[in-house]
Amino acid sequence: MANKVLMIVTSAGWLDEDHKTGLWLSEFAEPYMEFTQAGYDVTVASVSGGEIPIDPNSISGDIPEDWEGVMEPLKSTTSLDEVNPEEYVGVFLPGGHGTMVDFPDNETMKKALQPFVYDDKLIGSVCHGPAGFVGITEKDGTAFVNGKRLTAFTDGEEKDTQLDSKVPFMLESRLTELGARFVAEPNYTVHVEADGNLVTGQNPQSSLETARKFLQKLEA
Repeated sequence: MANKVLMIVTSAGWLDEDHKTGLWLSEFAEPYMEFTQAGYDVTVASVSGGEIPIDPNSISGDIPEDWEGVMEPLKSTTSLDEVNPEEYVGVFLPGGHGTMVDFPDNETMKKALQPFVYDDKLIGSVCHGPAGFVGITEKDGTAFVNGKRLTAFTDGEEKDTQLDSKVPFMLESRLTELGARFVAEPNYTVHVEADGNLVTGQNPQSSLETARKFLQKLEA
């Protein structure tokens, strides 16, 4: 158990009928490489299992050489309902707009994430990944994010991508409504927040630093 980390990625390939999306590749690849190189056994799971859709906008040219092997686990992910949360020391949720479709208020996601919350295990996420926190509660029924200092893809960044009319809700606004102490830096700034056992990054640019802070917490 001591060296197992769970990564949960989106299974959703479309934001609406005409906008293709999925996992934002760097938000998975950079943390995955950090975790595996640090000696952790990483399980990659998704809501539906199987092959993961990659947001075409997140792939430009060749895959970096130092990302060797990152595509393999995305070809056949474990179905989230087959995961035993007790086996893992921490969980990490990469983003991509697909998470806005299949992460929030998802019963399978709740069953997987809720034990990490109840046991106060380390939870990390970046960009749109915190959409998975929508619907997650503490034991007393209050929203998991209530009172917690965190960050995620901001409303300003969403408007800049011109996808604010396509997403089901604005992530910063929803997390704030749920009681989060949301911290936003200027668009595309590398920005990580750590509050207890919750580590969050604002955008794709923050993926690597979010993963490093997550590891630092794991090894503290």
